[in-house]
Amino acid sequence: MQEIIKRRTKQIGIDVILLVNEFPNSVATRAIANQIVRSVTSVGANYRAACRAKSTADFINKLKIVEEEADETIYWLEILEETKLYQSSKIFELKNELNEILSIVVSSIKTLRNKQSK
Repeated sequence: MQEIIKRRTKQIGIDVILLVNEFPNSVATRAIANQIVRSVTSVGANYRAACRAKSTADFINKLKIVEEEADETIYWLEILEETKLYQSSKIFELKNELNEILSIVVSSIKTLRNKQSK
């Protein structure tokens, strides 16, 4: 399962980077592009770091970062939609994938916390 999530978090980073390259050149889209690329690439990088965690607590802490960065990426995609700075059906697909990743990560955190408390 970890390898599947590693692949998915890496692919979402690649997909968002490719989307950003399609943005029109404006001050606003450049600012959003910078933010969204940072947050989406952090999702994959921090998931990989979580997979190398030294303890369950360390794993949970790193997954919390993944959760925050995935949610931030969704936020930036919503900003793009709502401001109509860039419109594409790809945004919907990317948000769906990020929401799935977010659900998996949150579920994993809850499961790990329940195991810790027993």
